Amino acid sequence: MDKFVDFLERNLSTPMAKLSEQKHLRAIRDGVVSALPFIIFGSIFLIIAFPPVSADSAIAAWASKHAAEILIPYRLTMFIMTLYITFGIGYSLSQSYKIDPLSGALLSTAAFLFTIGVQTVEEVGFVLPMANLGGHGLFVGLIVSIFSVEILRLCKSKKIMIKMPSPVPPSVARSFEALIPVTLVLTVMALITVVFGIDTHSIVGKAVAPLIKAGDTYLGVILPTFLITFFWSFGIHGVSVVGAVARPVWEVYLANNSAAVAAGNNIPHIAPETFFQWFIWIGGSGATLGLVIAMLLTAKSKYSKAMAKTTIIPSLFNINEPVIFGVPIVLNPLLIIPFIITPLVGATIAYIATAIGMVSPTYVMVPWTLPAPIGAYLATGGDWRAIVIVLINMVLSVLIYLPFFKIYDNKLVTQESEEKSAA
Repeated sequence: MDKFVDFLERNLSTPMAKLSEQKHLRAIRDGVVSALPFIIFGSIFLIIAFPPVSADSAIAAWASKHAAEILIPYRLTMFIMTLYITFGIGYSLSQSYKIDPLSGALLSTAAFLFTIGVQTVEEVGFVLPMANLGGHGLFVGLIVSIFSVEILRLCKSKKIMIKMPSPVPPSVARSFEALIPVTLVLTVMALITVVFGIDTHSIVGKAVAPLIKAGDTYLGVILPTFLITFFWSFGIHGVSVVGAVARPVWEVYLANNSAAVAAGNNIPHIAPETFFQWFIWIGGSGATLGLVIAMLLTAKSKYSKAMAKTTIIPSLFNINEPVIFGVPIVLNPLLIIPFIITPLVGATIAYIATAIGMVSPTYVMVPWTLPAPIGAYLATGGDWRAIVIVLINMVLSVLIYLPFFKIYDNKLVTQESEEKSAA
């Protein structure tokens, strides 16, 4: 077993760690994460517009009457999330290349806006359709952000820039330095969208349609669940690796779900990131709240008892690094087994329950530090059945972890006894 672990560390840990820090993937991750405050803020107004109360109540009647006004903050934040994400990607990628991040962020945002055709509406004038500013346009946003910053980097490396004299203030100098790459990028985008009339959103949408469809299947849920816990088992931040690739798809699902609710339509997707957060990662990656509860109930060794008391509060709020590295789970062949199995079981139950309509799909992004039953209730727009699914998965997680933990704890008891005798 030690040789197998060494082999995986040597051939998996280093390459995956490098992958998680790849400039473009890291920029995408940072860009999406930078938009989370806006997504969470917008989600709050979805709950207010569609409150988790009886449809006959006075609150529901008031919300229904004023839904259009209530949803304005949602439409200016979560509904147009790609606008914020492109800014964040441009900023992060420029920063990694050590070029002016603000120039990269602004250029990325402008290039993305150029992909959206301006329309004319009578009595209003020129308008910018909002649909592609949200989840529908996310993949286009990723592409044009990276393209814009790469052109900016190329111009700087080849010195294709307007260089101002040294007495000129740095902020002014940076503006003129960005003038040529801005002109190049926006001219290209204008030619594509305006002159040639190419709908990049339609083309990219058709290209990624199989990926969007696959990610919402049972396999599309099980595979990232397995990979995240597998990487964590060897000390690699699984969410950083898998999330860098999968998060754009998850964000599309969340945006589509929230837009469907706002429009009064059926919710289309099962598996946005909120599905994983509240039904699978109960207590954090690996659903380790079940392990902590098992430790509290049955621990005999001094170390396990101390770890249980130390980690229970963070685990309730989905902070489980102390469990993963403190128990430890990392490189622990005995606890890696339930660490991988438990989320797979939880994912299966939650997926089936959502697919057959036993529980509503998630469409609200709420802070990830909420205890799981509360988070699941709010993420589903107030579906009490979400609490039931979470509690079922919690109980199962305790039962799955328990026999493995007891074996591990007995080993610790023996070690502590031997150390005491030796002293």
